[in-house]
Amino acid sequence: MYNTHDPRVLPVRGGVKPSCVVLPSQGQGVVLDYLVQRLPLVARADWLRRMAQGEVVDEHGVCVAADTRFMPGVRIYYYREVESEPVVPFEAQLLYQDAHIVVADKPHFLPVTPGGCYLQNTLLVRLKRELGLPDLSPVHRIDRDTAGVVLFSVRREDRGAYQALFRDRQVHKTYEAVAPWSSQLQFPYVHSSRMEPSGDFIRMHEVPGAANSSTRIEVLEHNAQWGRYRLHPVSGKRHQLRVHMAALGLGLWGDALYPQVCDAEEGDFSRPLQLLARQLEFVDPVTGAEHCFASRRQLRALPAVTGTGVIAGEK
Repeated sequence: MYNTHDPRVLPVRGGVKPSCVVLPSQGQGVVLDYLVQRLPLVARADWLRRMAQGEVVDEHGVCVAADTRFMPGVRIYYYREVESEPVVPFEAQLLYQDAHIVVADKPHFLPVTPGGCYLQNTLLVRLKRELGLPDLSPVHRIDRDTAGVVLFSVRREDRGAYQALFRDRQVHKTYEAVAPWSSQLQFPYVHSSRMEPSGDFIRMHEVPGAANSSTRIEVLEHNAQWGRYRLHPVSGKRHQLRVHMAALGLGLWGDALYPQVCDAEEGDFSRPLQLLARQLEFVDPVTGAEHCFASRRQLRALPAVTGTGVIAGEK
């Protein structure tokens, strides 16, 4: 069988590797019918066009045609296409690069990896093109709405060692956020809870049960209504910091997913989420070097105190 970890049956195109779908162990008919059923957002006519252009192949490098019979268990490779991709008019900064890792300072609004309507306007694809590193891969993720430090592995053979750092909690992560101030909490404060998917889009929520997430919260500065916080996530659940702060009544400034003080629409870059992945510290598992990488970006100044608590200029 073809080496599934090295899918060169289709070359990297525009910094993007081909996508893959595995045919089920049982099936009949033609591959085309399965692809239309499995990936309904791609029209049959589009699959036929791609097949005619030789852009749909099996794991042996054989082109898939409209009449290719179903092949149980075989991997099918194809190029992902985006009909109308939003342009993200902000650039990442390169903080560090060596033979094993790349560290970038991501702007708000730029996704780390391709997904949804984003393909070329992602940090990974941009870095692959700019640095000429086809095997570059993110070791961890931060939200599209979050800015700050992101670590990438350069070589496929090193990737597992760097991923293990995050899995085994050997990376010290520091975030910064702007959110409402509460005099009812005594800081530093540790918030722990059990987080699970809510079933509502990509949102997470807290549920009863043993805690699987924990965040230490410190105060950097505050006025009567707003605070700047330093956040240390012990675990790494999706949207953990946003959920934990919201659960304390401190929904982050600019958060459109959780209890919020912003209702910015898609494509509105004027009100970024005030959350920054400020710093990553770890011992390099390959070289043994002690690393500390810090973002050069800054969040906004604390909003002025108003009689209503509403930010001036916000809806």
